[in-house]
Amino acid sequence: MNAVNQLKGTPVTTVTAPDTQAWQGFHKGSWTETINVSDFITRNYLPYLGSQDFLVGSTDKTLRTWRHLEETYLSVERERRVYDVDTTTPADIDAFGPGYISEDDDVIVGLQTDVPLKRAMMPYGGWRMVETAIKEAGKEVDPAVKEIFSRYRKTHNDAVFDIYTPRIRAARSSHIITGLPDSYGRGRIIGDYRRVALYGVDRLIEEKQAAKHAVGSQGFSEHWARFREEHSEQIKALIKLKKMAADYGFDISEPATTAQEAVQWTYFGYLGAIKSQDGAAMSFGRLSSFFDIYIERDLAAGILDEQGAQEIIDSLVLKLRIVRFLRTIDYDQIFSGDPYWATWSDAGFMADGRPQVTKTSFRLLQTLRNLGPAPEPNITVFWDDKLPAGYKQLCAEISIETSSIQYESDKQIRDQWGDDAAIACCVSPMTVGKQMQFFGARVNAAKSLLYAINGGRDEMTGKQITQDHTPIEGDGPLDFDEVWEKYELMLDWVIGTYVEALNIIHYCHDKYAYEAVEMALHDSDVIRSMGCGIAGLSIVADSLSAIKYATVTPVRDESGLIVDYTVEGDFPCYGNDDDRADDIAATIVHTVMSKIKAIPMYRDAIPTQSVLTITSNVVYGNATGNFPSGHRAGTPFAPGANPENGADQHGMVASMLSVGKLDYHDALDGISLTNTITPSGLGRTKAEQTTNLVGILDAGFIMDTN
Repeated sequence: MNAVNQLKGTPVTTVTAPDTQAWQGFHKGSWTETINVSDFITRNYLPYLGSQDFLVGSTDKTLRTWRHLEETYLSVERERRVYDVDTTTPADIDAFGPGYISEDDDVIVGLQTDVPLKRAMMPYGGWRMVETAIKEAGKEVDPAVKEIFSRYRKTHNDAVFDIYTPRIRAARSSHIITGLPDSYGRGRIIGDYRRVALYGVDRLIEEKQAAKHAVGSQGFSEHWARFREEHSEQIKALIKLKKMAADYGFDISEPATTAQEAVQWTYFGYLGAIKSQDGAAMSFGRLSSFFDIYIERDLAAGILDEQGAQEIIDSLVLKLRIVRFLRTIDYDQIFSGDPYWATWSDAGFMADGRPQVTKTSFRLLQTLRNLGPAPEPNITVFWDDKLPAGYKQLCAEISIETSSIQYESDKQIRDQWGDDAAIACCVSPMTVGKQMQFFGARVNAAKSLLYAINGGRDEMTGKQITQDHTPIEGDGPLDFDEVWEKYELMLDWVIGTYVEALNIIHYCHDKYAYEAVEMALHDSDVIRSMGCGIAGLSIVADSLSAIKYATVTPVRDESGLIVDYTVEGDFPCYGNDDDRADDIAATIVHTVMSKIKAIPMYRDAIPTQSVLTITSNVVYGNATGNFPSGHRAGTPFAPGANPENGADQHGMVASMLSVGKLDYHDALDGISLTNTITPSGLGRTKAEQTTNLVGILDAGFIMDTN
């Protein structure tokens, strides 16, 4: 079933339309009566089918701002790791006064704190991580703040560990479950920041007040109480958002009237989110078509030219590049750096068949030339072979020049989540403003196989982690059916433990670290999904393939623990478009998802699954032993749904086709495939390289999605 259609609503409320000229020239529709940005875009945006010839470079002001940022702040941060930390002010939407990069910073304004790159404390998630991160940054902890958050104000992390069961603690410490959001913000919630620009904050407050008072007529219930309390917190957050913007000299109570205001108002909404939450992913949403409507209106009115339009987008992207959160070195190791995934989703198609490519889609990509390559914002293109040729060409050129674009399958996302979906984090789609996710890290599906073989003993430490699981006995070759039976039983334990932990975490997060401003920019009745995930898919698939098609004999240590394997004969490997191995991979994903679905979820969330370890594959590998596939202990996993390193022998398209055999309905939270191609491998000339990359993307995304 299309998840968008699963929403069951509270009573529809009617709010007052703004008395403003901000909407002059826009085509009216249901968006004028109810909060519906998607309808506004559908009725007003103009697809662009042309080439990149209209694009311009950065203005002198943009370049001066970027140069000052680099010389004064970024260069120092690289030397220190952390530029600076505010150790006395717990973060909030309006906790800091205005901050600017330089005197030239006046196009799109707003910093997380009062100084570029200065990081704020966000102790509501957990004090221990904050204290560690402050000390690792070379700063001193404020005793008064520490006393508040260790004695008087319970944190999300405190609550989680009060509830955790012994088996969760055991699974966590043995790294069969890694990266749980139990001591930091969960993230993966995309506020519909466009609502601030289109409607103004006063109308959003009015809508939330109406929704709050529309429930509860049947008497007290836990749902009624929580609904009203959460809406009260959302209203308070919106009031703080107005104050924060006012400190910068802007009144966002009413809708934006120009393109510059539309971008600024939208950014203020996002700024409120990143000022108050340190989520594992703080995505920006789907913006280009929305911004383009305002830009086209201003261009037609003669109050903006192309140089000015590009300057606005450049300035916004510059701000998104300097988002920073206070995190520990251990956290950075889990995520292989300090990513925050300010993902900006773009392109794809409307439900009516029009491409969602606008001139601002081009302008966004142009920032990678004007400002240079960067991982943030994480620009994500919803690809379809029918996208306009000029846009596809620019995407390929920019990818070759910068390696800074991510691609997703538009058709699969649109069919499941609608045409106003965006990516939260790396591959996780959701409908903007109508859906939020309970982020869940992932289980080590590869280590689970070794636990199955060893009866719940950890292959690295020898400790007995699970009970009531019998190991493989004898010294003969492994039998596929026996191993698979034990693997399924082990998955029951691992996944049951995993989902139990997630339910606890999100119960506590809602209670002690609620994302009020992000949820204020959602519908009042929101779809919730539980974003589960697995790591090590290719290792399990290849190991089971080796057991099935070759002869695998276990090697034991002096205690009887199986610590290695000898393999005789050949076996097919996942990632080569070979159904024998690819079917095993698809079966693993389906089996895990089936077990997840069987467990009740907190707040009746829709369970989803990702096949994703874009950054944490190194950490998973460090904690995991030897495998029948030949994967060695302590070495990194292949990222996401990638084939094992070196196992794919038939090229990039073959690996894409193997990944395409995983059923998307078993992994609605997204499937990641990371490929590396040197430009010379695509052709001898730039034109040839561009054409060939477009062809590879077209071929990889054309597949049966039924």
